[in-house]
Amino acid sequence: MKSRPRKQWLPAVMLSLLLPLAACGSDDSGTASDDSSAGGGDTGGSLTVLAAASLTDVFAQLATPFEEEHGADVSVSFGSSTDLAEQAVDGAPGDILATADETSMQIAEDASVTGDVETFATNVLTIVVPRGNPAGIESLDDLDGATWVRCADEVPCGKVALAVLEDNDITAEPASLEEDVRATLDKVISGEADAGLVYSTDAVAAGDDVEAIEIPGAEDELTSYYVTSLEQAENADLAADWVTWVTSEEGQKILADAGFGSP
Repeated sequence: MKSRPRKQWLPAVMLSLLLPLAACGSDDSGTASDDSSAGGGDTGGSLTVLAAASLTDVFAQLATPFEEEHGADVSVSFGSSTDLAEQAVDGAPGDILATADETSMQIAEDASVTGDVETFATNVLTIVVPRGNPAGIESLDDLDGATWVRCADEVPCGKVALAVLEDNDITAEPASLEEDVRATLDKVISGEADAGLVYSTDAVAAGDDVEAIEIPGAEDELTSYYVTSLEQAENADLAADWVTWVTSEEGQKILADAGFGSP
């Protein structure tokens, strides 16, 4: 894991999803109840996590055993990494920041609102099309003349899309630029777009609603994910435990099962 020196930090929030407290002692979560990998004994309280939109499903999965282990409530606010980092700098409430690129995390670091920063996962761009692939998209070349979408230039999924398109000499213009990767995915699932550029984990999360088309060489433009606790967290120990949990062996297994690569 890549780690950086501690700095101070303040918070952020976007669309808030409160993950309910699961029943303690269950053996069905995939994490044994006596496993210390989720951070240790019960501490109670609440934790607000500010996370990139592409982490929506996997952070919900990570929250359940964490809540069981700590007797705590985890509330996760998802959105654009850039927006969340800027909100953190502006002082919006939150205990954890998880971004889908180093540039967004650097915004918070430069403002001295972060603790130690850890790299905890990677992702790769892919093409998704609606089930049945009605437009017959088979590669990036087929985007020319198609109704396709991607993330806005300033957000991580947009930056990596621009890099992959440039690497492949693709000049086709998207029908729209979306605020984050989940908005891009939703346009494809709804049939509003013939194709979209999203992370491979989003294609996994969408299941049978989409079909994924691999982009040769996309692994050369990997997306890395960063996480940090906040200096002003109401429960600093609980915040530190979340970082420990997502970087632990069991946390990494949950991430891998969701399609994320190792850091």
